[in-house]
Amino acid sequence: MGVISSDSLAGRSALGVTRQLSEFIYVCAIYLGIAVLITVVFGASVPSLREQVRQVHEALVIALRPAGDFKQGWLASYGGNGDGWHASEDQAALDEEGAVPPEDVRAARRAEAATRPAAASPLSFSEALKASTDGRHVAGITAAQAQALRSYIARKYKIAHSVAGALVNTVFVVAREKQLDPQLVLAVIAIESRYNPYAESHVGAQGLMQVMTKVHQDKFEVFSDGPIAALNPIANIRVGVQILYDCIKRRGSVEGGLACYVGATGPSDGGYGAKVLAERRRIALASGIPVGR
Repeated sequence: MGVISSDSLAGRSALGVTRQLSEFIYVCAIYLGIAVLITVVFGASVPSLREQVRQVHEALVIALRPAGDFKQGWLASYGGNGDGWHASEDQAALDEEGAVPPEDVRAARRAEAATRPAAASPLSFSEALKASTDGRHVAGITAAQAQALRSYIARKYKIAHSVAGALVNTVFVVAREKQLDPQLVLAVIAIESRYNPYAESHVGAQGLMQVMTKVHQDKFEVFSDGPIAALNPIANIRVGVQILYDCIKRRGSVEGGLACYVGATGPSDGGYGAKVLAERRRIALASGIPVGR
């Protein structure tokens, strides 16, 4: 048997140590690279996340702020009976004690509501939510139609029933001011944002109706908060309806107006109009409210 020299053993030991050290350095380099990559990714994404959280927070503050911060010219009817909302038949008939008041008392209440100044009706989404929770709905549709409509929207787009009712009421009030079909506006919201009031596209369109705040900045001058009001559901609907109204008036038809609204300059709108009109038909079918009413 040959005798292994001490120099050979030392060389092999040194080689083993070197190999283990190389593997250790290689593994460390891999983990260091992963750590650097994670740091870079978080460094790029955290500011964006912070900005989104800030926008959501500001939008919530605006949405729940009392109506005094809005100019009176934009006040909507969010009061009690006689201010544009109708309570359900059962609720309208009962007084505070739960009994049906005499006809002369009810007539006096209606007369008082009719003379109530418009400024008493706040432009506040919290008031719209309260009206919806109380079972009040806009004039011109029945309680059954209002309930069917908000149930359809709440179920399909996965939002709270009270929120759906508030949005439906708001859309009916605002759309009628411009003599637009409210169900057309509801369909536009469905296609544009799926009823997400904080939605934002890659080009900067914001809110329920995906309003381009940079393009339509002048339309937000009536709000004390400026363009950030686009994240307020009521403000967004008001501005979006104004844009849609202008587009339909300019193009001379609903189809042309929808193409204008989505920014189509050529003969094709990429199927956008067909999607909106199809959703309007589904909404009308679910609610029992005729199209264009």
